[in-house]
Amino acid sequence: MPNSSTSSTETAFDQEAYQALCARAKGTTVNSQTLLATDYLNHFNEVVMILGMLPDMPDMLEMMEEWQPKSYQEHFRDSVFQEKDLAIEAYDQVPPEYKIPFEETISTLDRLVARVRREVKKLVAEGEIDRLRYIVQESNQTFQSLIGRAGSIVNGSRRTIKQNSIDALLN
Repeated sequence: MPNSSTSSTETAFDQEAYQALCARAKGTTVNSQTLLATDYLNHFNEVVMILGMLPDMPDMLEMMEEWQPKSYQEHFRDSVFQEKDLAIEAYDQVPPEYKIPFEETISTLDRLVARVRREVKKLVAEGEIDRLRYIVQESNQTFQSLIGRAGSIVNGSRRTIKQNSIDALLN
C-alpha cells in the first residue's frame, strides 16, 4: 500500500493546466493558489482524537490500530467532500513549492503515527496509564504542530521544515 508521501511529485508541472485548475478552484474549499484542500488533514485529526481518548478508554487502541495512512488522492476518493473530484484532479498540478514540503510534512506525520502507535500499544498492554497519558499529551502537541504546518502549506505558505527540525519532532 502506498504511503501518503507516494504521489505524483514526479508528474510534469503544466502551467496551463495549473491556471485552468486555479480558475475552477475559486470559490471552493480547494485553495486556488496551492490547489490543496485542508479536508485531507481530517485524516490525521481522526488519529489525534483517538489517541487523546486512549488514557481514559484503552479499548480505543483497536481503532488506533485500524487507522492507516492514505495518500491525498486516496483520502478524497474515499470521502464525501463536495469538491473531491477537483481535489483529486488538481493534486497532479500542485506547484512543487507547495507539493514537496506538503508531502514531506505528511510523511513525517505518517512516521509519527507509526511510532506513537507502537509506543501506546506497549503502554496499554503493560497498564502504564500515567505514562500513556504523558506520551499522548506530548505526541498530540507534535501532531498539532505538524498538522498546523501542513495547513499553512495548503493555504499558501512556502516555508519548509528543515530535516533537523523533522528529526527533532520524531525523537
